[in-house]
Amino acid sequence: MLSRHFLGFLLAGLGGSLALAGTPPEPWNAPYAEKTAALSLKGDIARGAAAFEICQGCHRAGALGRADGSYPRLAGQHANVLVKQMADVRSGRRSNLKMLPFADHQALSVQDIADIAAYLQSLPVPPTQGQGPGTDLARGRQLYERDCQVCHGKQGEGKAEQFFPRISGQHYAYLLREGSLIRDGKRHNAHPDMVLAIGKYSDEDTVAVSDYISRLPVGGR
Repeated sequence: MLSRHFLGFLLAGLGGSLALAGTPPEPWNAPYAEKTAALSLKGDIARGAAAFEICQGCHRAGALGRADGSYPRLAGQHANVLVKQMADVRSGRRSNLKMLPFADHQALSVQDIADIAAYLQSLPVPPTQGQGPGTDLARGRQLYERDCQVCHGKQGEGKAEQFFPRISGQHYAYLLREGSLIRDGKRHNAHPDMVLAIGKYSDEDTVAVSDYISRLPVGGR
């Protein structure tokens, strides 16, 4: 008989869309042992820089990501947001089969997670991210101020204490992809309030708000 732990890991490999019978969905950002442990550790920037070397092939030097949206910019992101996302990938709460081999327990320790998060938070964010077509920025601003600003901040600076990510300085194509996944219920660790807020967006709305976000100033932290 498969153990509960092993079965959960298999389900994570299927995209995290299945749940064990009789197990209710856990609240967003519910505590679990490994995430709690990583959040309690003090990250070391120098060790984090060394540990991040295995990540640079995808996220690039300086954690600047790729403008085509295939990999996000991580530079300047809040450390606790990064810890949550890495821990969620390892546990299957967020399905990311490309990242998992580089973030699993054979590749990174819990201390490595804290160290990498501290390093990434320390990095500068240059205003060179990929931007959208710029054709409906007024609509994008309207949507952002109505639906997004309350959590992500006026300048997209996020709210570290609430685990809301910084989104200023992020590539347009990545914002568009992840926004579409969240809207369609396909990103399984998304905040339910965000799913509700953008659940009725058209494709045009998603393009407009992603484009607007991609043009927010990167100075806010």
